[in-house]
Amino acid sequence: MIKDRQDEHPHEECGVFGIFAEKKTDVAMLAYYGLFALQHRGQESAGMVVNDDGVFTAHKDEGLVNEVFTHEKLKQLGEGNIVVGHVRYATTGADCVRNAQPLVINHHKGRMALAHNGNLTNSYELREELERNGSIFHTTTDSEAIAYIIVQERLKSASIEEAVYRAMGRLEGAYSLVISSPSKLIAVRDPHGFRPLCMGETADGNICFASESCALDAINARFVRDIIPGEIVVVSTEGVRSDTRRSGSAPKSLCAFEFVYFARPDSVIDGVPVNTARRRAGEFLAKEHPVEADIVIGVPDSGLDAALGYSKASGIDYAVGFTKNRYVGRTFISPTQEQREEGVNIKLNPIRNVVEGKRIVLVDDSIVRGTTCRGIIEMLKKAGAKEIHMRISAPPFIAPCYYGTDIDSSGDLIANHHSVEQIADIIGVDSLGYLSIDNLIRIAGGYGDMCTACFSGKYPTPIGNTKKNRFETRISES
Repeated sequence: MIKDRQDEHPHEECGVFGIFAEKKTDVAMLAYYGLFALQHRGQESAGMVVNDDGVFTAHKDEGLVNEVFTHEKLKQLGEGNIVVGHVRYATTGADCVRNAQPLVINHHKGRMALAHNGNLTNSYELREELERNGSIFHTTTDSEAIAYIIVQERLKSASIEEAVYRAMGRLEGAYSLVISSPSKLIAVRDPHGFRPLCMGETADGNICFASESCALDAINARFVRDIIPGEIVVVSTEGVRSDTRRSGSAPKSLCAFEFVYFARPDSVIDGVPVNTARRRAGEFLAKEHPVEADIVIGVPDSGLDAALGYSKASGIDYAVGFTKNRYVGRTFISPTQEQREEGVNIKLNPIRNVVEGKRIVLVDDSIVRGTTCRGIIEMLKKAGAKEIHMRISAPPFIAPCYYGTDIDSSGDLIANHHSVEQIADIIGVDSLGYLSIDNLIRIAGGYGDMCTACFSGKYPTPIGNTKKNRFETRISES
């Protein structure tokens, strides 16, 4: 089920980052800045592993990047040639330090550090198989299953990259990986390309990989290209090599919600600027769901670009309708539903002189349970809004996601049980309009196939046993 937080937006599982430097340098500090830029992709734990000529030094813990990596901790990690980093938001497995990444595995042919973004759809079956063959799991994540599968294949392969290639034949679902062996840095993207992954290069020739291009910008690295679906990129002292044997083996299925909400607006994913995609969504919304109104306002932050697009296409003036408290972070605890709804007042506040007496088009990226948006709408009414017409820059959520988003039960999805008209009545708006799936696909400018399973119920891969909490329960009871 969706976790008990004041923010009801869907959450991405995590972000990954890695650097290969030919000369020993302070790779930990570079990873710190990269992970800081990816903080929006996971706020529950952070970690990194520094590889100094085959000697691995790791640190990971619960908390934000700046909480986990103090100056003293970064100093202890020391310099190195390779670093792998991770920020995590739990989808499979509990949100505890045991499940923080990167994972470090010791095996007969050396060591391996692995950071994973995504979710396997056959993790249950893989874990059962591995346990029957004697594997002992220390976490409740599917990432550990990936690590063990790669190690199994490594013991039978001539190289780590060949082991990764063979492991990919056993993995189903979403996985963007950054892996360190004693001498190589490897980036991997699943054949469907569910989650983004890109490559960059610093001015002194260091090669880096990141979930989003904004992390490359954070370390002044030049964006080189996106990792294509199914590709394995290997970096070593011999240079950069690409293995595309699995590329093109499956239809492209990049998560559409990366453009709508997950990614930072300054990132470019698979050649498409995220802020441009969001403005297109707003423009399509204006054409699909026109209404007479005085102003268009967006819900900070992901609704702002879509609101600008709606304003441009409709000719209705755009206005800044909310002030956002930037100091409400992960430590703001809302243990009950009532307190969670009251917490909206602390995070957002309408600007009364902007909204009072106005017919408002309110643009946001999604409605999950409806609790948060209902609180926002009540605030606007108290501030004197005359009419509120809500427009959502994504289709209604009607189905669980099995590819790395924390929507694993349709029971929490308001659109799964109510019509658009009923939802409008429940949240208290004068009208409600969602972006169509057809136009959602178009916001990326003809990118191609995208995964829209949470909006359509049509999954691009087979879905295995979905008892995701089985592992967590088993371990907590032991």
